[in-house]
Amino acid sequence: MEEEELSIVFKALGHPIRRQILDLLKQSPRTTGELNESFPEVTRYAIMKHLKLLEEGNLVVVRRQGKFRLNFLNAVPLQEMHNRWVGKYMQSTANSLLNLRSAVEQKGEVEPMSKTNRDFLIEQEVFINGSREVVFKALTEKVEDWWEFRIAPKGISSRFTFEPVPGGQFMERWGEKEGAVWGNVYYVNAPEEIRLYGHLGMQGAVNSAYTYRLHEKEGGTLLQLSHSASGIIQENWEQDHKKGWDYLLGSLLKNYVEQK
Repeated sequence: MEEEELSIVFKALGHPIRRQILDLLKQSPRTTGELNESFPEVTRYAIMKHLKLLEEGNLVVVRRQGKFRLNFLNAVPLQEMHNRWVGKYMQSTANSLLNLRSAVEQKGEVEPMSKTNRDFLIEQEVFINGSREVVFKALTEKVEDWWEFRIAPKGISSRFTFEPVPGGQFMERWGEKEGAVWGNVYYVNAPEEIRLYGHLGMQGAVNSAYTYRLHEKEGGTLLQLSHSASGIIQENWEQDHKKGWDYLLGSLLKNYVEQK
């Protein structure tokens, strides 16, 4: 993260109302009107100014849905701050896109996690200092070099392949015939956009789809992620995926491209 970007993020975090807005958006996306209702003593104009500063810090991503403005938390800059100010002073720990294996490898019974019909939508953005062509290639042809998460049984090495063509698959393989499909490609407009559907580690009756959009911006690439899921979903899956995407795109992919 550049010094100027870091200063903007610190400025965005410098007011308690803006921090409270981020706390609310961490729970779920909200329209500007809904956020305004959460602060009855603050004018709508003031809330919009706070949101503008959060947007400038890339901490909030806005998507239009009809006449409504829907605000999403974008935690990638926070991940970058953590990497710079906290992560380097801490022992490396395992991050997870999902708790793909059992989180508790010990004897005894564990209370099962709650599952119910629900849905979620994750919207994130990260700026990468590299051309769209380079970032698109890293997302697809070079995914093996930076995608850290695995579904393969513990102790077994695996490899990734990604075919960025309609009908192609993003696949993890181990052994001779074993493997898992992380995504099926159903739309490609290289190097601007690629769409996939796939469980991304979630099990059971779940519909999941994710899209990468790449925009040229100030000598680099603004990578936008949209990930939606619905069905029988465990209550922790949305937060796990948010954290996982933060780490994958905001740390692993960004560092891979920018350090080449």
